[in-house]
Amino acid sequence: MRAVIQRVSDADVTVDGRVVGKIGSGMLVLLGVEQDDTEQDSALAADRIIGLRIFADADGKMNLNLRDCGGQLLAVSQFTLLADLSRGRRPSFARAAAPEHARRLYEDFIGRCRAAGCVVEQGEFGATMQVRLTGDGPVTIVFDSRRG
Repeated sequence: MRAVIQRVSDADVTVDGRVVGKIGSGMLVLLGVEQDDTEQDSALAADRIIGLRIFADADGKMNLNLRDCGGQLLAVSQFTLLADLSRGRRPSFARAAAPEHARRLYEDFIGRCRAAGCVVEQGEFGATMQVRLTGDGPVTIVFDSRRG
C-alpha cells in the first residue's frame, strides 16, 4: 500500500461538480493499493499515518499527530501511485490491485482510521475526481507499507 500524505490547511474532493469530501486542517491522504496488499498493510498504513507527528506543538516543533491537534483526514483512492515507469514513457499500472480488492482495502483503511477516533472524509472510489488542497508547510510524506 502506498500513500502520499500532505499536511493541509483545508482540502476537498469534487465529482461531477459536487463536493463529496471536505476537511479543514489535517491530512490529505492519496492511497494506492497493490495486488498483494492485505488487511495487514491497511492496518500498518492506518496506524502509521494517523500516528504521524507532523503537526506543530506549542514550541513550533513537528511533535503532534492528527488526533493530538484535532485534525481531520481526507482519503482519496489513487491507483496511479503504483505507476511503473521502468519501461519507457507510458506508465504501467500492472501492480495496482483489481478494483474490488482495492475498494475493500481502501474502505478498511478508512474504517481503521475512524475506529481510532479520527474524523475521516473520503473521495468517491473509482470516480474521476478533482482534488483541491491548501498545503500547510508544505509537508509531504510518502509511505509504503512494504518499507514500513
